[in-house]
Amino acid sequence: MAPLSLRAALLVVALLPYLAAAAPLSLQNALQLAAQRSETTRAARAGLSSAKEAAHAAAQLPDPTLRVGIDNLPATGPDRFHTAREPMTMKRIGISQEWLSADKRAARQAAADASVGRETVQAQAALAETRLQTALAYVEAFYAGEALKLATLMERHAHEELEASRARLSSAAGSSQDVLALTGARGVSEDDAAEIRQQQNAARVALQRWTGVQPDELVPPAGTVALPSEEAYVAAHPAVAAMQRDVEVAAQAAAVTASNRKPNWTWELAYGQRTGYADMVSVGVSIPLPVAPGDRQDRDTAAKLALAGKAEAELAEAMRAATAEYKSLIGDAQRLQQRIDRYRAGVVVTAGQRAAAATAAYRSNQGDLAALFQARHAEVEAQRKLLALQRDLAKTQVQLAFRPINAEVAQ
Repeated sequence: MAPLSLRAALLVVALLPYLAAAAPLSLQNALQLAAQRSETTRAARAGLSSAKEAAHAAAQLPDPTLRVGIDNLPATGPDRFHTAREPMTMKRIGISQEWLSADKRAARQAAADASVGRETVQAQAALAETRLQTALAYVEAFYAGEALKLATLMERHAHEELEASRARLSSAAGSSQDVLALTGARGVSEDDAAEIRQQQNAARVALQRWTGVQPDELVPPAGTVALPSEEAYVAAHPAVAAMQRDVEVAAQAAAVTASNRKPNWTWELAYGQRTGYADMVSVGVSIPLPVAPGDRQDRDTAAKLALAGKAEAELAEAMRAATAEYKSLIGDAQRLQQRIDRYRAGVVVTAGQRAAAATAAYRSNQGDLAALFQARHAEVEAQRKLLALQRDLAKTQVQLAFRPINAEVAQ
């Protein structure tokens, strides 16, 4: 029994990818799959890891320098190139260390931390973009499937109408022109269904590009999506969040450049060995002399401050763009919801009542078949128009809900 159970378990493991593809796929599962396999997100996380590693070394002192040499080596005469005959010849070994003040090291650490913050936002923005595109592809694929159902229903209605028309023609109650017209109508319905199948295939391929699977069935997306406020949308917009970090990085870079107005001192300690004479110890310090700080250091600082001003202006522009984007999307969502409510109450419900009345009249021999077919056509067309409005509303809501860096993405 044990070998049989082991083989069964191995078979289940081998079939897991196919079982996952065959099972209905929900929007939440699609988002998880896309986040796991996104190479863009992985690249952004690699950039974040690089920035964190660099930040660990930002506040460290430069490596010390080992200095080895020979001083006063004769170059001419009988003792040339001899290290032990001339009293002034000295073998020297020493070490030097460039010293950065605590303020400079703090400024460099702050700049590195700002870069880590920027890379963090970029990683979050990459994940948010992946989730957004996945959600849009999911909505497109789901509603393409729903549209195909209506197109298939329309195709079946056209087939039934054609068969009924042929029956009337054989009984001399119909005309050949009706048969020809309905034959053309069935061809149009079949072509519409084929076109929607093509659109559904393209939508499923687009969804597979993000999730890596192509399920047979999609779970309907949630009907109501929690929409953010304008303030929350703008604050969490990827472009705005990234520009805020760019402003901080530029400001810290300017602080680092400003600290360079005070030069770094370099300390040096050396030990000299002489043959037959006393060894010597040398101590020294090197101090750069800023002879023209107004033309060098101050210019560099001004350049960095100008970049900080540029980043602030770009942040203001990004906030304006995000505000306009939110107002456009929220306005579209509200108008689409109003159109859906109005169209459902004024057209879809009426078309359904008309089809029900035509069906009842036909069954009681008080209505003709043509009126029934016309009512059914009108009902399906109304449902197709309603479905298109619902798809547009769902895509608009997805953009409002998934474009910002929300709490789930930030984690």
